[in-house]
Amino acid sequence: MGKADFLSPKAISNRIKSKGLQKLRWYCQMCQKQCRDENGFKCHCMSESHQRQLLLASENPTKFMDYFSDEFKSDFLELLRRRFGTKRVHNNIVYNEYISHREHVHMNSTQWETLTDFTKWLGRKGLCKVDETPKGWYIQYVDRDPETIRRQEEQARKKKQELDDEERSAKFIQEQVRRGMDGKEVEAQPVYTELKRESEEEKVAFNLSAPVASSSRSSSVLGASSVLGALKAPATSASVKRKEAPSGSDSRGEKKKKSALEEIMEIEEKKKKKQSSAVRTDYWLQPNIVIKIVTKKLGEKYHKKKAVVMEVKEKYGAVVKLIDSGDKLKLDQNHLETVIPAPGKRVLILNGPYRDTEALLEGIDEKKFSATLTLDSGPQRGDMVDIAYEDFSKLA
Repeated sequence: MGKADFLSPKAISNRIKSKGLQKLRWYCQMCQKQCRDENGFKCHCMSESHQRQLLLASENPTKFMDYFSDEFKSDFLELLRRRFGTKRVHNNIVYNEYISHREHVHMNSTQWETLTDFTKWLGRKGLCKVDETPKGWYIQYVDRDPETIRRQEEQARKKKQELDDEERSAKFIQEQVRRGMDGKEVEAQPVYTELKRESEEEKVAFNLSAPVASSSRSSSVLGASSVLGALKAPATSASVKRKEAPSGSDSRGEKKKKSALEEIMEIEEKKKKKQSSAVRTDYWLQPNIVIKIVTKKLGEKYHKKKAVVMEVKEKYGAVVKLIDSGDKLKLDQNHLETVIPAPGKRVLILNGPYRDTEALLEGIDEKKFSATLTLDSGPQRGDMVDIAYEDFSKLA
């Protein structure tokens, strides 16, 4: 029976079956042929070409085994170096990637019976660092490439040179400091001697002023005139200080006068901030205000529709009635937002120090996201205040 045509269904089916990995027991390493089933492998073993390969291998079996072992080792290490570098990785992960190649050298044709034996051999030869864990054997590639070694030596040399430069600069700085200390004049230390009197009739006087560095005034026994001079000297210096004091106090007074208004304004602003922060709450819903529905969970029918708050539920929820259709909905305040009317309309302040106060909208500041309101009730009626958009809403 002739061979099936290339584009025939059977030929296409055979090519699809031959794709990918097949079972290891039906692979012939000598002929490098993969069989799909046991019958095909049996027919291959009885073929003339396979018998010739066996005769060649029987003449020198060690040569063929060494060849396959060397191929397996070089391909495995090349994959480990290229894919994982010098990272520590499980040996089975590398092996699974290696056998995913269709034409790989199978381990049963090498000198190693198992992957564990091969891993131990790599550790003994110094090709990899291996260690055993409860999860299995881990390997780490040892890069002995001359180019890599040269690069590492160059980096170590540069690092050592940088350290040498730092040490050299530190020594130079220490030498400069030492020279500077040597060049300074050493201040004369006072010499303390025992107090002696040549005669009992001689008077002893002490100088209570600040110590003087000159050696001519370092004597402990002085005349009455030196004591008077020492007492006069502080008095004159104190008078000079008193004369100079008014000019300094005047300048400080002028500075305080200049900044007094600014300080008062800062204090007022701080008070306002404290008051506003103290009375602000995280809930703002009030009855009889106009709001807008911003949630999309209810569908396009209610999205961005205006409604009136009919009743507030537990501070954070509200029953609202749509202005257009009259439908009633129960919504959370996170699904609502305030409505800003046109200037001249009445609003209700919902948060801050003027909470629950009705006001008249005077103008809108788009840059600051706030509006100017005239208070229409309360003790501060008639005052104009700036309120943020989210802190007031249109009255129904």
